[in-house]
Amino acid sequence: MKTLIVGNWKMHKTVPEAVRFCRELLALGLDLAGTDAVIAPPFTALHAVALALEGSAIAVGAQTMHWAEAGAHTGEISPPMVRDAGASFVILGHSERRAQGEDDHDVNRKIRAALAHGITPIVAVGENTAEHAAGETLTRVVAQTRAAFANISGAEIRHCVVAYEPIWAIGSGIAEHPAGANATMAAIRAAVPGLDEARILYGGSVKANNIAALIAQPHIDGALVGGASLETTSFAAIVHGAHKVIA
Repeated sequence: MKTLIVGNWKMHKTVPEAVRFCRELLALGLDLAGTDAVIAPPFTALHAVALALEGSAIAVGAQTMHWAEAGAHTGEISPPMVRDAGASFVILGHSERRAQGEDDHDVNRKIRAALAHGITPIVAVGENTAEHAAGETLTRVVAQTRAAFANISGAEIRHCVVAYEPIWAIGSGIAEHPAGANATMAAIRAAVPGLDEARILYGGSVKANNIAALIAQPHIDGALVGGASLETTSFAAIVHGAHKVIA
């Protein structure tokens, strides 16, 4: 199973900035042997990034999408639109989306839609600060995982990706201890049939100086990277750090 490193740009980069990033990244001659890499730009730059990375080993992902194929959903993006723009992955259920009202039922419908359109869902789960302090991490993330994949077959689930992102760690500069993250991700893997063969990523203050320790854990198959994916050198260093562990 290849390690997977996903760069989530969130609401950053105009089209020219995104294209420049891609050109600079490709110029570095990134070694992707044994590692998959995905860039998830904002929707405005999705097609431009796909064109800039065309022919390379770096895939493109969307940061969310609607479950409907078309309709009266002002401001939303459909699965066919995501595919048409050049994306083969989509991040679903990110805590920043959940904070704006997305719930487990929405995430479940989006996963189904992604699978139906040949898009690989990267399903984010994670506990907030209060839940973490109360020792409710496992209860929370297992419940989110089971709800997300409700009534989806194990055969389909094994083609999905889960990203464990402790909400308290996102943007804080303080990542979960590798062993603690690994234990939580082991519980996620055991929560739903099919996840034993799926890739599970860690997200939350991932940087070049902690990626190797994270990837060395048996249940951590990669990383969902936020701020550190916005610069070519830091993103490349994270990919390289993951590659060295599995080389």
